[in-house]
Amino acid sequence: RSAAPAPKLDDTVLRYLGAFGPASVMDFQSWAGLTRTKEVFERLRPRLLTFRDERGVELFDLPDAPRPDPETPAPPRFLPEFDNVLLGHADRTRVIPEVNKGRNGKGNQTYGSVLVDGFLDALWRVDREGGTAILTVQALGKPTRAQRTEITEEAAGMLTVMTDATDHDVRFGTFLDFGD
Repeated sequence: RSAAPAPKLDDTVLRYLGAFGPASVMDFQSWAGLTRTKEVFERLRPRLLTFRDERGVELFDLPDAPRPDPETPAPPRFLPEFDNVLLGHADRTRVIPEVNKGRNGKGNQTYGSVLVDGFLDALWRVDREGGTAILTVQALGKPTRAQRTEITEEAAGMLTVMTDATDHDVRFGTFLDFGD
């Protein structure tokens, strides 16, 4: 069977913005592995909204995309290895604070990441001991008691759908040495 025709680049940009917008031209190029796509964004400009980030970089987004109030709480979220939320932008500081840059992996291996208040703040992994699935969270900072409770609740819920283990255990501990 012949392959389906490649999607039009305009459609790919719109789908990318639907998943990762607001985003810059460089963000898209980093995600797609392409260069020279500014003309596509210029062609689509009448159909998009534009913003400026803190550094003055122009960001594009779909007009009907959700944009919650900046004060909206962001509950903890567990992301798998190589998740596009962490890898889909040239400027990752919108998700990875400078203090945690490079801490979600070693070499070519990345680890499950935990977003706290929308930013990388912990790593996670699952091990199994007999019938028990153990999810270990390695905090990269100092989570508050409330944050630890929220992380534990999110982890427990995740274990119920990602393993067939009969028992679940959520622990805070260390499984990577960052040498600091």
